[in-house]
Amino acid sequence: MKYCSNCGQPVTSEEVFCKSCGIKILNIESKTVGIVDEFIPSKSINFETINQTISLKNNQSSTVNISLLVAFISLIIIVLPFYNNNPLTGFWAIALIGMFVFLSAIIVAFIFKSRAKKLQTLITGENVLASWKLNENNKSTYVNYLFENEKAKNKGIFWITTILIVVIFGFFILILEEGKGVMFLVMLVLIGFIGLFAFGMPIYYKNKNLNGDGNVLIGKKFAYINGFFHNWDFPLSGIKKSSVINEPFYGLQIQYYYTDRTFTNTEELNIPAPQELDLKHVINELKG
Repeated sequence: MKYCSNCGQPVTSEEVFCKSCGIKILNIESKTVGIVDEFIPSKSINFETINQTISLKNNQSSTVNISLLVAFISLIIIVLPFYNNNPLTGFWAIALIGMFVFLSAIIVAFIFKSRAKKLQTLITGENVLASWKLNENNKSTYVNYLFENEKAKNKGIFWITTILIVVIFGFFILILEEGKGVMFLVMLVLIGFIGLFAFGMPIYYKNKNLNGDGNVLIGKKFAYINGFFHNWDFPLSGIKKSSVINEPFYGLQIQYYYTDRTFTNTEELNIPAPQELDLKHVINELKG
């Protein structure tokens, strides 16, 4: 009988993660149980057969397939205006729009293809530091926490945006001789659309999170949390802070940063974890 060196629960030699505490326990090279300082996978290792404890569908691959389908349809739309005897003959504007959609779909497919490969290394256990599954109570608390945070943030953005729209449109309504009613109607429609987006998206993501699989996979450069994939392996990006939190639930907090064309952005992940899981090892690995 072999035991997890983190929590002492019995484990089998085939397991990569302890079913009790979720920590990585298998040294693939020596097949010995314990916490390894460094994990260097062999090219001959088949992680699909080694790790049977993670049953997870790669949801990034479905986005790739959808994007490629959209690209194919767009390509047909691009070509049709150049041929006679079809409804799109001579509609060059449609061809231009099709070109834009085609390029966008190819870019999205390329991005999500890369994300799918990264997520797959978590699913197979190759790049996972720890893995656990949220129970219904933790999942419900986590979903409500995300919902309230997103709702509060979007509410602030909505009111700031609404004030700017009213000021800008109000100025033109005052100085225009004609079309005041149309301008006022456009202002209301724009505010309504922004309000629908600001208050509708938190509800959408709440429902999506409630239907999530509850799986949590933590890696050094990316993580999978209840159906959502996060990564911080871009150029000029990385982990800013990782720590244990006790409010609004016991869990792991990861703050990571990434730099786009304008400035550096920071994202914060608060991830619920079982009380019996010692997160200090995970934090040390993330900082290492």
